[in-house]
Amino acid sequence: MSTVRQKILVVDDEPDILELIEYNLKKENYNVSTATNGQDAVTQAKKILPDLIILDIMMPKMDGIEACRIMRGMPEFKSTFMVFLTARSEEYSEIAGFNVGADDYIAKPIKPRALVSRINAILRRNAQADEVPDNKLEIADLTIDRETFLVYRDGQKIVLAKKEFELLYLLASKPGKVYTREVILKNIWEDSVVVTNRTIDVHIRKLREKLGDTYVSTVKGVGYKFEG
Repeated sequence: MSTVRQKILVVDDEPDILELIEYNLKKENYNVSTATNGQDAVTQAKKILPDLIILDIMMPKMDGIEACRIMRGMPEFKSTFMVFLTARSEEYSEIAGFNVGADDYIAKPIKPRALVSRINAILRRNAQADEVPDNKLEIADLTIDRETFLVYRDGQKIVLAKKEFELLYLLASKPGKVYTREVILKNIWEDSVVVTNRTIDVHIRKLREKLGDTYVSTVKGVGYKFEG
């Protein structure tokens, strides 16, 4: 039985980089399309609806940050994985990327085997998440049951407060994805005017006290992610 080839859009203004990534991803049987600037990336993405987009940050016409921000505002790209590719190592560029909705960050110079391994892991993680029933997540040694609002670790029940549970469920629904504080506030506390970043930090601390420190990690200056 044939399987559907997952679609990847690679966006970079350097032909050599574009060719290197395209060649290595096609060897993995991905359906690969390319673009050379942010404007073309948005146009191309709307046509093919890729499963994952690899975006260089520094490009002509429109940079990767702006292209990602625009696409994240479109419903059809809400669940699309977006990975930034850049030679820039400054922390602020990583923060800017995560703040507009990036899922991961890969630095140049490209190491083909490492790149392919990272992309395989991201798409495999996404496929596994899609197979899990909406009301229950089973990740690492945790079972997170949305119907009962209970968490089990190696079969032992852990009772969480409602917001603690909702926060854990959000993070664990996409292991490895970095959630900014803004996104967490919007999803968990919605339009509450009394909630601050400090509220999130306190709930994260309580989760770590109950579950241990290994599940939720901090991405400095950005937010939090679940280590699946």
